[in-house]
Amino acid sequence: MLDTLLTTACRHAEKYADPNGIAPTAIPGLTVIRATAPSGLDYAISQPLVCLLLQGSKEVTTGLRTFAFEAGDSLLIAADVPIASQITRASADAPYFSIVLNLDLAVIAELTMEMKAAPATGIVTVQVEPTDAEMADAMLRLMRLLERPASVPVLQAQLIRELHYWLLAGRHGEAIRRLGYPDSHAQCVARAVGVLRAEFARPLRVEGLAAVAGMSPSSFHHHFRAMTTLSPLQFQKRLRLIAARRLMMTQGMSASSAAFAVGYESVPQFSREYCRMFGQPPARDMKAVRAEAAE
Repeated sequence: MLDTLLTTACRHAEKYADPNGIAPTAIPGLTVIRATAPSGLDYAISQPLVCLLLQGSKEVTTGLRTFAFEAGDSLLIAADVPIASQITRASADAPYFSIVLNLDLAVIAELTMEMKAAPATGIVTVQVEPTDAEMADAMLRLMRLLERPASVPVLQAQLIRELHYWLLAGRHGEAIRRLGYPDSHAQCVARAVGVLRAEFARPLRVEGLAAVAGMSPSSFHHHFRAMTTLSPLQFQKRLRLIAARRLMMTQGMSASSAAFAVGYESVPQFSREYCRMFGQPPARDMKAVRAEAAE
């Protein structure tokens, strides 16, 4: 099953992968990733997603925990958490391949109610498990749908729904079930996270974010940190720094231009916080990134 899925993903990547190995699809939230060499660290605040690894290996670190996974495993990220990820095994002869699907919280909520699933008892934000056969089968049929473009608008919704069903019914079910209750803390925090992602470059008050979540400021702060491992302001700062780094990497912006673009008013403050997060000042970091790319 996974070998057939790998072949299908490879065909898609050969047609659509950009120079960074990212191959988007006609189905929103579904992406194929290919790499022909191990990568440096990539920093992000990930949205809830599942990643099926088909070939190669990867490590993902959040907080003090590092998760290693290989072909046949699936990584679940069940909250908006800061991660550092690195492809650890890939080559031209055996490229790294994975398929990433962003989770649809509306579909999860609908299925959770229909399945009458009991509420989850704990908070698990990241986990790695062997890929369930039913999920791999549904993903294969979804990928094959892309090769018949006329069928995508007609059939994609039911296959996405089926994939989410098997996620809820399988090894990852307990971890994502709490996302399925409309009034859960996870859903309330997710509303505020949506505002932060859309408006991170402008000043935001915790009281306003708490109102979006429908919580008191103290309750919001507590549940936000429990879900994301960061305070709301730390979360916003992390979004700004990651966005600035990508602007410098992809558009060649100077550190000062990138700092102002993401909402900083002080370049020295930006440089200090950048160095704390990425381990070196912006100019030195960009030099290292370019040297790595050249190699």
